[in-house]
Amino acid sequence: MNEHFDTLETRDPSLRERAQMAALPAQVAHAKARTRAYATLLADVDPRDIGSLTALERLPVVRKSELLELQQSNRPFGGFAATRWGEARLVFASPGPIYEPEGRDADHWRIARALFAAGFRAGELVHNCFSYHLTPGGAMLESGAHALGCTVFRGGTGQSEQQVRAMTDLKPQGYVGTPSFLRIILDKAAELGVTLGSVTKALVSGEAFPSSLRDAFAAKGIAAYQAYASADVGSIAYESIARDGLIVDEGVLVEIVRPGTGEQVDEGEVGEVVVTLLHNREYPLIRFGTGDLSAVLPGISACGRTNMRIKGWLGRADQTAKVRGMFVHPSQVAAILKRHPEIVRARLVVDSTDGADRMTLHAEVAHNASSNTDSILASIRDITKLRGEVAFHNPGDLANDGKVIDDTRKYD
Repeated sequence: MNEHFDTLETRDPSLRERAQMAALPAQVAHAKARTRAYATLLADVDPRDIGSLTALERLPVVRKSELLELQQSNRPFGGFAATRWGEARLVFASPGPIYEPEGRDADHWRIARALFAAGFRAGELVHNCFSYHLTPGGAMLESGAHALGCTVFRGGTGQSEQQVRAMTDLKPQGYVGTPSFLRIILDKAAELGVTLGSVTKALVSGEAFPSSLRDAFAAKGIAAYQAYASADVGSIAYESIARDGLIVDEGVLVEIVRPGTGEQVDEGEVGEVVVTLLHNREYPLIRFGTGDLSAVLPGISACGRTNMRIKGWLGRADQTAKVRGMFVHPSQVAAILKRHPEIVRARLVVDSTDGADRMTLHAEVAHNASSNTDSILASIRDITKLRGEVAFHNPGDLANDGKVIDDTRKYD
């Protein structure tokens, strides 16, 4: 059995980089020419200059939280779509609401690759338990399954007893949906005294997938793998049989940036996942900040796929805290660091003592910077409009978990 979806997955990384950096300026030019939003955001940018990750770093990050606000003032897509009614095949709504168009290409969301890595093959029946209501989850997986050559049963969500009945009657080879709902279906099957032996594989997404649950599925004969995708950009990364992180999809560029900024972090450092679509012409999102935290893993996967690998979902990057009636944002912590290059890494800890909020900037410094205390305190006050404290640490002392603001206050 062929172990890879296509030769793109196993190409030399230098060839992939060359192809991606050739596609990037063209996509930037397309977005600037065809969308109102990027015409404004990139007004002073020559797309021909954006031919490397370093150059890409100069462009603004459009974060999901900002997209919600932009769409509310400029319906339906905030000016980021390069398509019109009649050209887009479908349109969906995610919580917010945020609206997303789907193009007419066969695998618009690029899900077939993730399904293949999870063991799905042409000629199989897929039981799809992602939602078909409003959100694109069901349609995303269905289009990928069709592109792979599979037939799809539209199970949708809920009605676990009917799901078990359909699986018993139709005998699908695989399941797609959230891992928690697969567990519910298996529990219902056990309650009804039936087995679902035809289901031997699963692609799960939409929520955390702990190893304990993966092992529980394996004990029932189901090899389950996870995919990381979003309604805005489709497939971002997926798991393979090697189970050594998530492999970035061939159709996207992924950067890991310091939360609240657009600055790329070093390999292994936790930061926000930022995605650039290389070939989506209808919705050409560039430097889209997902709000998710992850980190780049070193080397390539043992399965032979050579693209970048990330650890998977490690939390949320939006760490805004309200302190003494004022909102403090990760971007403000970043602004403090820009004023003080002697700080290698920092975390603003918010706690409460005797009912009063307190802010302390914990700062890693490469040398004794206690003489800079007054200057740093002044920057905290100037940028956040709040008084704070500062505590110095040696490089490497702070946890590498992507947290820029850590709110440790207890709420009843």
